[in-house]
Amino acid sequence: MPILARASPGRALRPFVCQSCQQSLRRQQRQFSVSSSRATTTTPHPSPPTPPPSGYAHLTSRRLISVAGPDAPKFLHGIITQSVIDEPATSGGRHRHNAPPRIEATMANAPGFYAGFLNATGRVLHDIFVYRDTLGLYGTVTAGDNEAFIVEVDATQVDTLARHIKRYKLRSKLQFWVLEEGECAAWQVWDDSLSSSLPPPSTPHQQLQRLLLEKAPSRLSQLKDSIILPDTRAPGLGYRVIRRGEGGLDLDLNRADDAAYRVRRYLHGVAEGQAEISREQALPLESNMDVEGGIDFRKGCYVGQELTIRTKHRGVVRKRILPCLLYPTSSSPPPPQSLEYRPSISEGDESQALSAQDIPSNLSIGRYGAKGRSAGTWLTGLGNVGLALCRLQIMTDVELPGETAAGASYDPSKDEFVVKWGAEEQSESGAQSAKIKAFVPDWLRERLRENDASSPAH
Repeated sequence: MPILARASPGRALRPFVCQSCQQSLRRQQRQFSVSSSRATTTTPHPSPPTPPPSGYAHLTSRRLISVAGPDAPKFLHGIITQSVIDEPATSGGRHRHNAPPRIEATMANAPGFYAGFLNATGRVLHDIFVYRDTLGLYGTVTAGDNEAFIVEVDATQVDTLARHIKRYKLRSKLQFWVLEEGECAAWQVWDDSLSSSLPPPSTPHQQLQRLLLEKAPSRLSQLKDSIILPDTRAPGLGYRVIRRGEGGLDLDLNRADDAAYRVRRYLHGVAEGQAEISREQALPLESNMDVEGGIDFRKGCYVGQELTIRTKHRGVVRKRILPCLLYPTSSSPPPPQSLEYRPSISEGDESQALSAQDIPSNLSIGRYGAKGRSAGTWLTGLGNVGLALCRLQIMTDVELPGETAAGASYDPSKDEFVVKWGAEEQSESGAQSAKIKAFVPDWLRERLRENDASSPAH
């Protein structure tokens, strides 16, 4: 047993702290000092102008992986949340996991679809688009009809996903590789003038795909060496285009950039990539993958299915990713009532204007002028808009089935929320802050109502 030195006369005995605890405290102090100094000396980021109502953008934030071979459909079907192949009914006339018989065709027959890779505990690893490769990008690989696919993923995660595929490939007869950036690229095309002719948000996603393909502008359907897929995650997002080669799209529309596409996504409340859907932390239903058509709840086993199907059958998702508006803490009630994009949070000198890009991610959202449990988590944004994981009963008027509010009901004319950064939680000195208001898009509200009506808990 170590012998501690006796305290000197007149000197207070200092509390003993073991060496490992001292190292831990020093690491925490260093991390805080670095994050605090960065937050208080951040140089304002320029934000993009308002996106054009009709345009297209090269998605530099996305990369592509080719997967081809006789076992490719079955392989992908077993590790993603969406159906790649149709599953036969069991002898009892019902599908696996006691799910009801399929009433409509699945996304397995679609030219492409939105889906996700999950880990064993049901957390999102990657949000993806899967396309049937009609461009022949698999080259000399032996692959018959419907045996070649293109997987679109967050550009920063493309190598991580390739390693994940390699881990599960085992002896499957398929080949995969990351496509070069100049070999093939992902684009987004949108035209707000078509919004008046869109079908209801509750339309099944495969039916919605067919309707949108029929309504696609002729200039879009005439593109060569391209795969065109309606983006049905939310109404008005437009079309995804996979284009072969380095050239752009020959379209009579405004050319924009990836940032403009991000602003449009934020205004629609659609998260994308692991900066917004946190890898190995986010749940697919909290990330809206269910209402965006990224999960087939009637398919058989896949990695991460157990927790996902349990959450679905329980019928309650208390948090959702929502579009949010940031505004100055100096403003007085009532909070803003409309979600409108501006390049900065406050008007004034652009060199001093604060943008959502300046706010660190994963900040806790609290009630303005009051203490209490966290109302949500700030994710990311541009200009004065962004995305946050919000507690529905605290930050919105959405009523959860079978749930009662723990406190007073949400009052949109009075309740305000805030994010703070750059100082200790217990200290206001040196802190920066911005008020934040969550919005529930009409399409999301309608699809949530459809989910509640069809939930097994009802």
